[in-house]
Amino acid sequence: MTTLKNDLLLRTLRGEKTERPPVWMMRQAGRYLPDYMKLRDKYSFFERCQTPELAAEITIQPIEQVGVDAAIIFSDILVVPQAMGMEVQMVESKGPLLPEPIKVARDLDRLVLPDVEEKLGYVFDALRLTKQRLDGRVPLIGFAGSPWTLLCYMVQGKGSKTFDEAKVFCYSQPEVAHRLLQMITDTTIAYLKGQVKAGADVIQVFDSWGGLLSPEDFENLSLRYMRQIIAALKDEVLTILFAKGAFQSLDGMAATGAHGLGIDWCIKPSLARQLAGPGVALQGNYDPAKLLSPIPVIQKEVRAMLDAFSGHPHIANLGHGILPNVPVDHARAFVNTVKEYRYNG
Repeated sequence: MTTLKNDLLLRTLRGEKTERPPVWMMRQAGRYLPDYMKLRDKYSFFERCQTPELAAEITIQPIEQVGVDAAIIFSDILVVPQAMGMEVQMVESKGPLLPEPIKVARDLDRLVLPDVEEKLGYVFDALRLTKQRLDGRVPLIGFAGSPWTLLCYMVQGKGSKTFDEAKVFCYSQPEVAHRLLQMITDTTIAYLKGQVKAGADVIQVFDSWGGLLSPEDFENLSLRYMRQIIAALKDEVLTILFAKGAFQSLDGMAATGAHGLGIDWCIKPSLARQLAGPGVALQGNYDPAKLLSPIPVIQKEVRAMLDAFSGHPHIANLGHGILPNVPVDHARAFVNTVKEYRYNG
């Protein structure tokens, strides 16, 4: 067992006192890094995910090139529907396509509750290899999509800004929807437990589309399933919930016992803290588009963000994934500004 040289992220999630906030960026392993683009031109998306050597190399690139305090395994949330028996295509610059979406009850017969070792073992291999190569430099984050977010893709069949078809499916066939959500939840719990066994120090659940739901529907279609996931994991590993746009439910998310909650840039840190309570770490919440500002502006705004969160556990991050057109030195300026920051006292 290698001792971690940099355990800032873990200490922050445990609520311990630290000299500064830890920093990492969602989607840091990938599309804005020139070295990643070279691999992208050579290998298809799922080749990159399913080849542990490549996934480990991509995961480690931002540690060496940008200097973040944590690595997040290079993978995709849609490996879960894939393991459950759905075809998933990743169309370059267009996004995911699931050519045979779920529409009615009998479509669930096409799905399986997979043996995660057999179907997703390549992710576990990538985690083990990455862990070995990191050699204790920083913690390693594993992840999965929330059941609601995965249902959105499995029913809609592609990306969408509104996921109307997915919502109509849930409202018109609630029984089928909850059966599907439970199948995804059971698969996700097994998958994340496998990630922990393979060496993940922290697990993040991405609810990318939680913000499309009213507070009541968020509870019914998303949070009740994420609650099961956190309950199954929280005693084994540190956990972070990130539900983009769903800040009205931060109190409910805090009540799951997750160690950290991600927030986007549409909520003030003071209000997020009020809703979440004092104990849980908050993660965020710099607008990724602002990384295209001039470097002095980034430095000034990041310091202001850190001041707004200080006094309670905070993980510096973006409010969503980094954009592909962000210059590497701008990403580095974001990270370095956090690393130079110090808490008083």
